[in-house]
Amino acid sequence: MTETAQRRTVAKVAVHPMQAPPPAGDRRRRRLVDQARAYGFLLGGLVCFALFSWYPAIRAVVIAFQKYTPGSDPEWVGTANFTRVFADPEFAAAWRNTLTFTLLALLIGFAIPFVLALVLNELRHAKAFFRVVVYLPVMIPPVVSALLWKWFYDPGAGLANEALRFLHLPTSNWSNGADTALVSLVIVATWANMGGTVLIYLAALQSIPGELYEAAELDGANLLQRIRHVTIPQTRFVILMLMLLQIIATMQVFTEPFVITGGGPENATVTVLYLIYKYAFLYNDFGGACALSVMLLVLLGAFSAVYLRLTRTEGEDA
Repeated sequence: MTETAQRRTVAKVAVHPMQAPPPAGDRRRRRLVDQARAYGFLLGGLVCFALFSWYPAIRAVVIAFQKYTPGSDPEWVGTANFTRVFADPEFAAAWRNTLTFTLLALLIGFAIPFVLALVLNELRHAKAFFRVVVYLPVMIPPVVSALLWKWFYDPGAGLANEALRFLHLPTSNWSNGADTALVSLVIVATWANMGGTVLIYLAALQSIPGELYEAAELDGANLLQRIRHVTIPQTRFVILMLMLLQIIATMQVFTEPFVITGGGPENATVTVLYLIYKYAFLYNDFGGACALSVMLLVLLGAFSAVYLRLTRTEGEDA
């Protein structure tokens, strides 16, 4: 290398020296600025949650211990609202119907979306079309869906009984019968809400490595054995979480009994949420409505905590 080339190399190094790392104080300050900027973006969402979710929930807990009527000053009554609600004859019926509805929804509405997802996952043609067909009920407004089913269940000219007459089968009272009304509402809720569940299951199924199925087939496993030993274990976490979400949602069923049956016949479809509505907007008893809401909140919160604890323990053991 010539003397001139050496001078040029030394000059480049002098012009572009290696930058030293910033001091620890500057790094800490920069990290705080980044965090403040992130919380600034989250501020709008936090304010909305505080105003429309957290504050109403806290306010409901407070009103549960007050005699509260709009336009008058609240009066602290302690647990009198809870005592009065417990003495209501509809209280036991509402909880019994709600728990029965939840159980029936698990028996009827939990397996069907999983089976549909398995079928859709095996299709080779028109997958997009059938996904839209399955998801279509979710895109229909819940009240519109309930009104359609109300006409469908009409014991006179309803489509359900017309189809049974065409097939020369005995007709049913459907939502007008005390012994069939709750099952009819479970069918409506299952049809209206299974689309989203099917797509979640389908996404979980498509994430399973194909090598697992190939290995199971080489071992001589049939279809049911592949579902039992490959599909279900691989989608176990999704199944458990969707089961928890379904229980929470079905315990808060309101639209179907409100629109289709009005809580009847003979209080056969009065649910806890429907009874809360009656206390608040028919009886003008907001204290009793909030007391019922707090009971439902405590029950679902305790159940969710125990459920998550048990499933986490099982996952760690596995």
